[in-house]
Amino acid sequence: MAKSKVLIVGGTGYMGRRLVRASLDQGHPTYILQRPEIGLDIDKLQMLLSFKRSGAHLIEGSFSDPRTLVDAARQVDVVISAMSGVHFRSHNLLLQLKLVEAIKEAGNVKRFLPSEFGTDPSHMGHALEPGRVSFDEKMEVRKAIEEAKIPFTYISANCYAGYFVGSLCQLSTLTPPKETICLYGDGNVKAIFLDEDDIATYTIKTIDDPRTLNKTVYLRPPENILSQRQLVELWEKVSGRTLEKRSISAEDFLASMKGLGYATQVGMGHFYHIFYEGCLTNFEIGEDGEEASQLYPEVQYTRMDEYLKIFA
Repeated sequence: MAKSKVLIVGGTGYMGRRLVRASLDQGHPTYILQRPEIGLDIDKLQMLLSFKRSGAHLIEGSFSDPRTLVDAARQVDVVISAMSGVHFRSHNLLLQLKLVEAIKEAGNVKRFLPSEFGTDPSHMGHALEPGRVSFDEKMEVRKAIEEAKIPFTYISANCYAGYFVGSLCQLSTLTPPKETICLYGDGNVKAIFLDEDDIATYTIKTIDDPRTLNKTVYLRPPENILSQRQLVELWEKVSGRTLEKRSISAEDFLASMKGLGYATQVGMGHFYHIFYEGCLTNFEIGEDGEEASQLYPEVQYTRMDEYLKIFA
């Protein structure tokens, strides 16, 4: 069967560029939306040209010109959005509503994967302010997709290793602490960690798979389901160092959010749900979901002890 043609929106972003590479690696005709809004951002332009040299096709299109989005969608079978949803970079999730309208009008797209890639928003109706905005907006996009009867796959990829693993889940750094580690509560609540390249690999595998049509695919590789304490123990084994462990209670953690900037409060709210509530692992996958490592056992996903070795 011929590989689907894939359009990636946000193809120069943190997740988007990995999706482009994974799509090319898996043999899909790969298209990237080239937006005039990049202006003089030479890094983004050079990345796009690099992808073009690797075989990707560039399609010009802008969210300020809906007709160009329709024209882009008509050239492909699958659309993947990798638009940013984190507040300390940029936050553009609701722009996807224009993409939904374009896909609906185009009428030919057989699968749309919106920008999710984190916590399943359908389980986060109770989320704290202001962090719940990310989940609410993702649910608004889902509602539009389903009302438009666009075939979809949602990807729940949990914790990006780049943001969570190197720092051992500390908030203000991306690298391991030298002497002291702050544990959330007792540090034993389980979370799920994935190398971003593996997220992209699993994501691209879903797009031609009938088992994932109109379902949520959860990325839960079993060896990467770890508590923060277990992650710290992996680091201590890899590095040969022992960290002093301190604990912060849920009450103190929430109290420490007061008076901080908006983006910081959003991030801390997410950390609370992950490391105190266990929102990534406190439910079973239902009939409307699939688990990626079971669907695609051939993927040799990165284990977190291997991931941490580069920091040692």
